[in-house]
Amino acid sequence: MAKVSPFKFLQEVRAEGQKVTWPTRKETTVTTIMVFVMVFIASIFFLLADQAMRLAVSFLLGINM
Repeated sequence: MAKVSPFKFLQEVRAEGQKVTWPTRKETTVTTIMVFVMVFIASIFFLLADQAMRLAVSFLLGINM
C-alpha cells in the first residue's frame, strides 16, 4: 500500500466531499416525515401481529387471560 501524506489525504477527502450531491432542506424534511410514517405503520402492524399470535397461543394452550 502506498503511503499518502496527511495533507494530501485531506485534500482528496475535501475533493470527494465536493462531488457529493447533498439533499435540499425540502428533500430531507419529506424523507424524515416518510420515515416516521413508515415507523408508525410498522409499529401498528407488529402490534396487531403480536396480539394475533398471543390470542392463538392462548387458545391452543387453553390459557385464560
